[in-house]
Amino acid sequence: MDNIKLDATERSPEVNFDFQANVFSLGGESYPEDVPAFFGPPISQLEEHLSSLSGAKVEFNFELIYFNSSSAKVLMELFEMLDEAAENGNDVTINWSHDEDDDNMEELGEEFGEDLEHASFNLVKIEA
Repeated sequence: MDNIKLDATERSPEVNFDFQANVFSLGGESYPEDVPAFFGPPISQLEEHLSSLSGAKVEFNFELIYFNSSSAKVLMELFEMLDEAAENGNDVTINWSHDEDDDNMEELGEEFGEDLEHASFNLVKIEA
């Protein structure tokens, strides 16, 4: 499977999915005009990839500055997918990075992390 590398724009996050290394990341702001069109193909490929893994080490790094409610739905779907991959015997680590002064992003990360049953979750403060 080919890696996915999309540069951030004003409205969409950087997407860096390295399928060979099992390291995935989203960073920046996320409020694309058409959320399903933007996230659909990368998420489908990720879902297909994760379902094929067994006993693999997987890392997903989130470093979002802002996201809208439509993007939040995609994030919830990603967290569910990653938790399912962990339930299926993979070692899944999720890193939620946020600016040390951004209480809102910290709280959102905590909320996402609370729903996980199988994946490891790390809240990472980025010092200003």
